[in-house]
Amino acid sequence: MSTEASVATPGTSTVKLTQSLIALFAFCCGAIVANLYYAQPITELIAPDIHMSSNTASLIVSLTQIGYALGLFFLVPLGDLLENRKLMITTALVSIASLSAAAFAHQPGWFLGISLLVGFSSVAVQILIPLAAHLAPDESRGKVVGTIMSGLLLGILLSRPISSVIAGHFGWRAVFGSAAVLMALVTSVLALTIPRRQPEHKATYFELIGSLAHLLRTMPILRHRSLYQGLMFASFSLFWTAIPVELTRHFGLSQTAIGIFALVGAIGATSAPVAGRLADAGHTVRATLIALVVGALAYTPALIHPAWGVFGLVATGIILDFAVQMNMVLGQREIYALHAASRNRLNALYMTSIFVGGASGSALASPLYQHGGWPLVAAVATAFPVVALIHYLVIGRPHAARNA
Repeated sequence: MSTEASVATPGTSTVKLTQSLIALFAFCCGAIVANLYYAQPITELIAPDIHMSSNTASLIVSLTQIGYALGLFFLVPLGDLLENRKLMITTALVSIASLSAAAFAHQPGWFLGISLLVGFSSVAVQILIPLAAHLAPDESRGKVVGTIMSGLLLGILLSRPISSVIAGHFGWRAVFGSAAVLMALVTSVLALTIPRRQPEHKATYFELIGSLAHLLRTMPILRHRSLYQGLMFASFSLFWTAIPVELTRHFGLSQTAIGIFALVGAIGATSAPVAGRLADAGHTVRATLIALVVGALAYTPALIHPAWGVFGLVATGIILDFAVQMNMVLGQREIYALHAASRNRLNALYMTSIFVGGASGSALASPLYQHGGWPLVAAVATAFPVVALIHYLVIGRPHAARNA
């Protein structure tokens, strides 16, 4: 990628958006968002150690995502009001403290409360992405966002194998201790390198939050994209929360083997920069249809031929990740083009819907698996992208075509 531009806007220091700065943005996004997923493949290790039943273990993941959704709704809009770098560093410091506390928690109530705080304090990533979109030239914004999103999505996908391997060798508490150290490094990098940006928007905090309803009511594209990605992410979270349990109980895989499984799933992150380029070239409508159709078909390899075993599950993981990441970047490219001065609030609404969907999918994982095993999990997970596809074909696609 060769994007390179000097950007100077009111309230923002003059910045040369080079490949190295874009790569730095991508690394920081991946490292921060990984905090949400370290617990996902190791709930089977955490739950008995803190005296939590296996039926409620998925609450660890869902409460982390609920905390993230709350942070998106109540903290990220401040990016349109307060100086961005200072806001990011403050939230990152809280993240360091909460990850450190998780490494020493011994009671289920405390650990669940800390999980909520880990999610709430990891929203710095969603202040950083709109900042990058603000700095990028219009003609290459999709590529810039897609490249940075590939870093974020790799953080999501690589967090699972890293967590599994560390937990398998050093115990699950070492995962959170290591994450706290990594966040300390990221916070230092942010403090030294991320450009300042003081938004021009003038309002009180409550006026800012109140404006969210107006944005949602007056922007149908925002509503549609939020619904599609919320449903897709519900399927994504349900899969990745339930799959470690299936691999452990049905196939007898070790934590290291589960880590390798999750690492293969990271291949799906390659769709992010591809989606950004398609959006810049004006192919959002067609690419969205492809993403939703692929998402609806993703569970087919794991269901039509059980003899495929782990290989069918691997195929489902890769296909599902590819579809979810593509649809996410296409949605972000569209909503960032709606109103430049409101990008943080638009992003807050978009990402809140996504993580509400993700929290719902994670919360369903344990009860669905307990009652019907993997077939019931896969059936419910398939329903989410199917609903998104039907809505897109009936309502979203005609509307998008008229506004293209």
